[in-house]
Amino acid sequence: MAEAHQAVAFQFTVTPDGVDFRLSREALKHIYLSGINSWKKRLIRIKNGILRGVYPGSPTSWLVVVMATVGSSYCKVDISMGLVCYIQRCLPKGCGPYRTPHTRALLSMAIFSTGVWMMGIFFFRQTLKLLLSYHGWMFEMHGQTSHFTKVWAICVRLLSSRRPMLYSFQTSLPKLPVPSVPATVQRYLESVRPLLDDEEYYRMETLAKEFQDKTAPRLQKYLVLKSWWATNYVSDWWEEYVYLRSRAPLVVNSNYYVMDFVLINNTNIQAARLGNVVHAMIMYRRKLDREEIKPVMALGIVPMCSYQMERMFNTTRIPGKESDLLQHLSDSRHVAVYHKGRFFKVWLYEGSRLLKPCDLEMQFQRILDDPSPPQPGEEKLAALTAGGRVEWAQARQAFFSSGKNKAALDAIERAAFFVALDEESHHYDPDDEASLSLYGKALLHGNCYNRWFDKSFTVIAFKNGQLGLNTEHAWADAPIIGHLWECRAVIESAYRVATALADDVELYCFQFLPFGKGLIKKCRTSPDAFVQIALQLAHFRDRGKFCLTYEASMTRMFREGRTETVRSCTSESTAFVQAMVEGSHMKADLQDLFRKASKKHQNMYRLAMTGAGIDRHLFCLYLVSKYLGVSSPFLAEVLSEPWRLSTSQIAQFQIRMFDPDQYPNHLGAGGGFGPVADDGYGVSYMIAGENTIFFHISSKFSSSETNAQRFGKHIRQALLDIADLFQVSKADS
Repeated sequence: MAEAHQAVAFQFTVTPDGVDFRLSREALKHIYLSGINSWKKRLIRIKNGILRGVYPGSPTSWLVVVMATVGSSYCKVDISMGLVCYIQRCLPKGCGPYRTPHTRALLSMAIFSTGVWMMGIFFFRQTLKLLLSYHGWMFEMHGQTSHFTKVWAICVRLLSSRRPMLYSFQTSLPKLPVPSVPATVQRYLESVRPLLDDEEYYRMETLAKEFQDKTAPRLQKYLVLKSWWATNYVSDWWEEYVYLRSRAPLVVNSNYYVMDFVLINNTNIQAARLGNVVHAMIMYRRKLDREEIKPVMALGIVPMCSYQMERMFNTTRIPGKESDLLQHLSDSRHVAVYHKGRFFKVWLYEGSRLLKPCDLEMQFQRILDDPSPPQPGEEKLAALTAGGRVEWAQARQAFFSSGKNKAALDAIERAAFFVALDEESHHYDPDDEASLSLYGKALLHGNCYNRWFDKSFTVIAFKNGQLGLNTEHAWADAPIIGHLWECRAVIESAYRVATALADDVELYCFQFLPFGKGLIKKCRTSPDAFVQIALQLAHFRDRGKFCLTYEASMTRMFREGRTETVRSCTSESTAFVQAMVEGSHMKADLQDLFRKASKKHQNMYRLAMTGAGIDRHLFCLYLVSKYLGVSSPFLAEVLSEPWRLSTSQIAQFQIRMFDPDQYPNHLGAGGGFGPVADDGYGVSYMIAGENTIFFHISSKFSSSETNAQRFGKHIRQALLDIADLFQVSKADS
């Protein structure tokens, strides 16, 4: 291997004349081999496109149909009912490949067989789409599956039995349906009833009725028209207006973090752990590119949309003055690395060969051992991605739109992902509760200039070998610098904005050990409903009132589906909470109220997953009203309501890369995000197996009404109090 800077191939320095960009001798060789590799990938994509396009058919099934047609012909049986003869008459006569009758007959049979084969594929695919549009199975009680659902499941298995590639089911997934306006309005009114007094509710009911009768019919027609034309009537608008058009800083407000395994320690050697993980990630990217990963299947039967996985790697959010855009590249052969204020470019390939983990470890170690100081303006450059989006867009246009600056910025933005080699050590120590919170804070924002917040994700490697991710949420440019001080002023301004946001975030993370999923099941409820009702009880004890609550659910059973909102604060859950707080009810009555609240929550979650949610429909109606210049007081009020309790459950496993029963300590702690409202809480949780739950709670120090640690203690107690209602203990589970 070459020396450190040659191995990593580039380093840049901000100067008045641009960026000092040093390229290694291997650069041209890499460019050449990159072109060869790109052509190989194109051929693989063409092959996969053909195989995906004919699923559930295959080249083998086509050959079987051809052989059956030819064989029947030799047996003097015309299974085409004269179509082969008709095709033969239509073929051009004369010289060339159609000269002999035998050749013309074979070609006619091949054309007929191909037509039959394609019609069969179309029939099977439409049948599968029709089957996947059935969601009645979600509303059936566990252990009480109807005969209709059993037959449905057998049919789905038969039509998807051939080994699928990652995107094989995309065109067979149904479109997200547009709910009816009366149904959405009715569900909305039900969701706000426990939050409003009689007078307020009557006013909102009046606004809703006026909207439903006068404004909504016209808006709904446009929305239905879009649902016919577009793949998904929500996703593109949701991505653009909720994420890309937001002008607020990404740090804390949008990006979220994901933790490493917390109960095991693979190695304390920072470069070694990072080398293995980067190699594993690129191998995973290779499988994504080749579509060798099986699609996620609900209950092992129903395929989930895989669209968002396309932009996991090689993706960067590019700032704009009015709206950002997502730049996704088909390939990238390097990662960008940050260490001690310096940026490096680390090649992942030698020729067409992916570097081994030990080779990557050597490059990372040379970066760690490199004593050179940061160049002027280099150390806090990434703070630009943490500040306001307008300011970053202006700085990008002014200082990074051409010349060496642009080339240097491209090296970061065109990387497969970003890597931060931190000087601090973080890990979870069960004997030190604060350690998990400090670990989360480091992942959420770092020091505000050692993460490139625009990248699809940043891999953070701490000094002790512990890892984590900081992830940009939107996925699932002016002359060279004229004055050095002007560029530094922009960087420092962005850094101050980001630091103010980071310092204001209180993060409290803890592992709840008394019980997990195993004990909750004994209460005859879903684990998610149990936790959500506990959150309502905890919030009422914390604030003395109820609030609009957001829980994210997914709509990936539909093509290009993303998320929908479950409004967890219901009349049933508030009735249970009030009864618990009063303390005068019999245990049997409390159990009954809890079961009603749980049943209501599960039904709302299922409605959201099956396209019958509230908020995405109202959001799209609001956008249509803006496009048409139509004023709606009802929609304006709905869209301005603050979510003071924003929650999300993190799935423990989506793709089973290993058996969790065989490796019980291989548990991640999940991840978290900042609060949505300045006076609210952000709560994420992961039900990690049978015996534990991880919680990540965020709030803002600037709010006198919230306290993450206090809320965390209320959550602990609420979980225990609800479990006590059913007289179950950990020893019973």
